[in-house]
Amino acid sequence: MESIYNKSLSDLEEYFVNMGEKKYKATQVFEWLYAKRVTSFDEMTNIKNSIIARLKQDFYIDTLLIKKIEEDAEVNKYLFELNDKALVESVLMMHDYGKSLCISSQVGCNMGCKFCESGRLKKVRNLTASEMILQIMMIEKEIGARIGHIVIMGIGEPFDNFDNIVKFIEIANHAKGLQIGSRHITISTCGLVPKILEFKDLPYQVNLAISLHAPTNEIRNKIMPINKVYPIEQLMDAVRQYLAKTNRRVTFEYILLDGVNDSVEDAHKLCDLVEGINCYINLIPYNETNHLEFKRSKKEIILKFYDIIKRRNINVTIRREFGSKISAACGQLRSKKEDV
Repeated sequence: MESIYNKSLSDLEEYFVNMGEKKYKATQVFEWLYAKRVTSFDEMTNIKNSIIARLKQDFYIDTLLIKKIEEDAEVNKYLFELNDKALVESVLMMHDYGKSLCISSQVGCNMGCKFCESGRLKKVRNLTASEMILQIMMIEKEIGARIGHIVIMGIGEPFDNFDNIVKFIEIANHAKGLQIGSRHITISTCGLVPKILEFKDLPYQVNLAISLHAPTNEIRNKIMPINKVYPIEQLMDAVRQYLAKTNRRVTFEYILLDGVNDSVEDAHKLCDLVEGINCYINLIPYNETNHLEFKRSKKEIILKFYDIIKRRNINVTIRREFGSKISAACGQLRSKKEDV
């Protein structure tokens, strides 16, 4: 048996056809799951009993336990306990354009980025598509409102869980599923080059964000071990191939770390690196944690860094800060719980 939330509409259509039933039964099931949000197969009143019995035999309708909620102005952080007692997090942010949810894709992370709390706790396993879908559904139920934007940038490296991520996008984006527009879904990667190249050939028009965080191999090697496998030259070549195929703007995420990657020279080298690429740079003030030695760049340094990029006519923003009074760093709430 498996969670029915792991199945896309096309998966269920194939399931019903193989059963000797009409494909439209899959649409009926999807409507019960995602439009009416039933929690039992017995609530699917327009589906005959013999099919309900078969569904119960092959699938279950599962849920996640919200273990803890931390709240701050315009942001909530949720700690989920999965069925195997593993813990992951989601962060809900209230923007002027609507509610955006940052979800986790793995229990822990093997990428080992030195500044990241998630990477301090090594990967235990991948999340299934259902466990990612349920992060959204459980929070929508909790707040009594729809979430319109999804960012796959929580605990884990999404492209290290590629197949489940693709399945998740298919369900979340589908008009009969969660109905989240493809341009309202952003997937972030620290730079798994083969998966960027694979992803560019898929039919989804979702946004791609690259966790760059350094303008040179020298700096990036020190803070992001993945760079020793796929150095910046390979990463940027993959980005150019992605742009050539999709014609979709890429975001470069850049956490500013005091004395590490925030000098005037670093700013100019970053501009040189992305020059001519259809992109924008998202500068991120660092969320300090008790476990890691890195410090946030000073406000005047952040503004100077921003001004240099702006003067070079490259699209740049400073990420609006959320959650200053909660465990804001990715993986921090889970880490605190597991340290107890």
